[in-house]
Amino acid sequence: MIRRLLGATLTAAAGFALVSAVPAAAATAVDFAGAVALSNCSGSVVKTASAAADDPALVLTNGHCLEEGFPEAGEVIVDQPSTRTFSLLSADGTGSVGELRANRLEYATMTGTDAALYRLDVSYTQIEQSYGIRALELAGRPSEGTAISVVSGYWKKIYSCSVDGFVHELREADWTWRDSIRYTPECQTIGGTSGSPIVDAGTGKVVGVNNTGNESGERCTMNNPCEVDEQGNVTVRQGRNYGQQTHQIPACLTAGSRIDLGQAGCELPKPSSLLKTLLKP
Repeated sequence: MIRRLLGATLTAAAGFALVSAVPAAAATAVDFAGAVALSNCSGSVVKTASAAADDPALVLTNGHCLEEGFPEAGEVIVDQPSTRTFSLLSADGTGSVGELRANRLEYATMTGTDAALYRLDVSYTQIEQSYGIRALELAGRPSEGTAISVVSGYWKKIYSCSVDGFVHELREADWTWRDSIRYTPECQTIGGTSGSPIVDAGTGKVVGVNNTGNESGERCTMNNPCEVDEQGNVTVRQGRNYGQQTHQIPACLTAGSRIDLGQAGCELPKPSSLLKTLLKP
């Protein structure tokens, strides 16, 4: 799946590379500024358009990239302590410019989407002043055909392709994700690219988070997600890779980079206990 680190056999690919399948002019807006490497995945420092400069910075990655393992189907984790560290890349991707540290895991789930947000112990301004790196802005929903770049901090590699379409339900083992992004074939993401930001190559803004691909053509099994349409028809696309949309996140964030799943307009998956409260007459 779940594009975690697959093991030492992949280390030969760890050097810097740019795989381009879109016109050069469309890809020039995208570099490694804001990308981070985790112990087992990739990620990025992200912000909303309305975030204050002195708000604690946020790191976006996959829910399945948690150090403690995959969240169970139906599980939503909110506001947990964390001391996770992240290696912040230089804009040219040649190395790390510093280490960032979380103090909270604001949100994580593999239900409906595959996302995690860590709140750091430094602000956006402090990161920019210390390292000269600005956070990537979270944008709205992408369109079919949008030129995108999947920026892996773990491998220091950028995969460039386009949005091929959207998947009603993407199922893999026990997990189901909705309205997933399917890439055109050029984005051949691998283990370790999990959590990479999906960046609109024209605007440089984040429209999703990379998470999985069908490796061997199996149907709905681990490492082999399947597509399910509104009528329940199942399609298997061996070799195709996917990400999850992130346009839902800004409506769930409040001042101070905190998650509030109960505020109006927030559509991220919620813990069952909160759902019961919100559904009370």
